[in-house]
Amino acid sequence: MTKAGGSNCGSGGSVGSGGSGSSGSSGSSGILKCFDLSGKTALVTGCNKGIGRALACALAEAGADIIGVSSSLPARGSEVEQDITGLGRTFHGYTCNLTDREALKAFIAKVKATHAPIDILVNNAGTIIRQPAVNHEDEAWDTVIELNLRVPFILAREFGRDMVARRYGKIIFIASLLSFQGGILVPGYAAGKGGVAQLTKALANEWAPFGVNVNAIAPGYIATDNTAALRADPQRSRQVLERIPAGRWGTPDDLKGAIVFLSSDAAAYVHGTILTVDGGWLGR
Repeated sequence: MTKAGGSNCGSGGSVGSGGSGSSGSSGSSGILKCFDLSGKTALVTGCNKGIGRALACALAEAGADIIGVSSSLPARGSEVEQDITGLGRTFHGYTCNLTDREALKAFIAKVKATHAPIDILVNNAGTIIRQPAVNHEDEAWDTVIELNLRVPFILAREFGRDMVARRYGKIIFIASLLSFQGGILVPGYAAGKGGVAQLTKALANEWAPFGVNVNAIAPGYIATDNTAALRADPQRSRQVLERIPAGRWGTPDDLKGAIVFLSSDAAAYVHGTILTVDGGWLGR
């Protein structure tokens, strides 16, 4: 286990030295071992499809066992469960409306009472409502802020408390390009994701001394159900593609490397970072 003061990476030799760290296998003591999540337990919210499903699969591919929660997750036999168990990892799924405050409280208590301590928390669940600001209703605002900002904070606080006590943990928020930009017709979403970026930094400032890494991933334009309408609009889709240096929409799998990195000992000295995975969007 990583200590609060450093990483176990490379403890058995340097890559390319001809020693035990040079084999390049996952069982070596070199750099690849830093990305090994064997023995870790990860909780992923919004895991049933899209980005959340890809993140859960990536962590399982790296060796972690998965606890997944979604408002639409079947009790058994979900596609994400089949993905995870097919990789030889365990999967425990929960159906929960995370915006129901009592249900959220009960879910947290159930996880703590039933499972091993959470090593990795991935706050992925979120929603977006597109309305002009002059028509953005209170209910729409509350719905977006609740799921995109309040729920991630509650989960981070409750599981982060245990991580601080253990002096080990990884918390990854899913931010957005709108953590940096204002967007159009999404005032609640932009406000919530801007808050996620600041929350990431605030918690990192408090918990880094205790060996808890708090970071975020800001996906660019990713081909998921949430962006289906945008991709179906020829004009808007063309405008998006023209700005992306990579020249294509991202896929959920494009986020796999980032989540494994931030969840691993390779990122032991990374705190309070919002890692963009956007095909170069923000650089243009």
